[in-house]
Amino acid sequence: MSKKIDINSIPKSELVLVGNDGRMSDKKFQDKPIGYFHDAWRRFCKNRASVAAACIIIIIVLFAFIAPLVNTRYDASFIDTYYKKKAPWSQALSNIGIADGGASRDFSEAGLIKTVAIGIAAADKDGTGKITLADGLANEFQPMIKIGDPVIYLDPAKNEMRNFRSRVNVYLEVGFVYKDVEQAEYAKILAWQEETGIQVLYPLVSDYNDTQNTPDANVWYKADSRGAAVDESGRIISYSDNMALVDNYLRDEDGNARYWAYTGGGNAETAQYKVRVLYYNYYRYVNGFEPDYLFGTDSAGYDLCLRLAGGIKLSLLVAVCVSLINFVIGAIYGAIEGYYGGACDMVLERVSDILSGVPFIVVATLFQIHLAAKVGAVPSLLFAFVATGWIGTAARVRTQFYRFKNQEYVMAARTLGASDSRIIWKHIFPNSLGTIITSCALVIPGVIGSESMLSYLGIVKLGSAEVTSLGTLLSDANGIWTNYPHLMFFPALVLSLLMICFNLFGNGLRDAFNPSLRGVED
Repeated sequence: MSKKIDINSIPKSELVLVGNDGRMSDKKFQDKPIGYFHDAWRRFCKNRASVAAACIIIIIVLFAFIAPLVNTRYDASFIDTYYKKKAPWSQALSNIGIADGGASRDFSEAGLIKTVAIGIAAADKDGTGKITLADGLANEFQPMIKIGDPVIYLDPAKNEMRNFRSRVNVYLEVGFVYKDVEQAEYAKILAWQEETGIQVLYPLVSDYNDTQNTPDANVWYKADSRGAAVDESGRIISYSDNMALVDNYLRDEDGNARYWAYTGGGNAETAQYKVRVLYYNYYRYVNGFEPDYLFGTDSAGYDLCLRLAGGIKLSLLVAVCVSLINFVIGAIYGAIEGYYGGACDMVLERVSDILSGVPFIVVATLFQIHLAAKVGAVPSLLFAFVATGWIGTAARVRTQFYRFKNQEYVMAARTLGASDSRIIWKHIFPNSLGTIITSCALVIPGVIGSESMLSYLGIVKLGSAEVTSLGTLLSDANGIWTNYPHLMFFPALVLSLLMICFNLFGNGLRDAFNPSLRGVED
């Protein structure tokens, strides 16, 4: 007669784990119960791609909320039209060759001389016209970062021309501009110059400079009608180490350079002066700080870093709100369908079929045409997403309810007198929660992609000073991104990361909440 063995008397150290394939595992036997969500969390953490995607999403979200707090100089509505479409520029990072505001460009000889002349004029604070090329190249406001060797080519008239592949600071390249200021403002600028030692006002250029219909403040030297620099006798000057430009400053009877010209007004406070300012320093005078744009500026002159942060927040806000609303509507709708079945299920399914047959882009367009003017572009966009977006969630919930409603524990609850609402929300719905959460997470990248597509096509207008979107930034960059690649690069990079990472994150949740994998070790 065999002896009966009490399994509880066997030491746990003598027990081994055996997998479904019959192989023994060297892992220790765990007798403590593991909760459903704890087990899902362990499986999710083992999915390296999903964990990496979650970390990237967290970094992007933190950037969207922290960037406006760190960048105290600007706000989302700060705009400067002179510095639009400019490359990334950071005072701190430019010293190590990053975000130096530089752009590579092919200069004609006249264009090179005009750009180099900005540094020469910036060094000529008194309007003497005697600043050498070497002094101009060494000046802190010289735009040319590097002047390339000339490349010889022939123009259509068979004339020999020179082209210079060079690198220029696009912020200093703005150079000089004309401004109309009141006399009182002129006095304030003079006082600020005296206090800080930073030169803002520079000599005016003579009105006889006929290089263009509208005088160019950067062409302070004598030039012909095509803008080429000329000497006293009118011969074109070529770029060389001993190049000497002839100034064309506006001077008084004593030969002194003039810094202002009266243009109208009746008294000392309202008199209008025309002045010529070095814009980089004028920017410092007006704003109290130097320009600093880590991601550059967009096509309108806004700080691209802040616009990008605003676009991320808008996309995530819309996506999360749509996901939550669809979760509520889809859960209720699908639960009623799946639990009651029969005629109720048939009627509700036909309603879903009709709504799912309406193209989303048509719904979004109609809502923007007829509703956006009343409630705003963003609420109208939310309505468009919610109008049909809950159908997928409802279908998944319906499937889960058909799967679980005839299980033994549901029948036992019904036998004990549990109400329909209790059975739905206390017994069946919790078992479907994993699948529903996964579907909601996977809705987010779809919403972000659709919202970006609609704003990119111009169906949804989200390009104001207060709000923008990633799609609007991409739309603004369309057609000009080859000359200004940063306008396309940063929004496209963030949008791609959001789409990829949310999909990987959703896939990780799907595997983590898969009940068939519960307790399975990799």
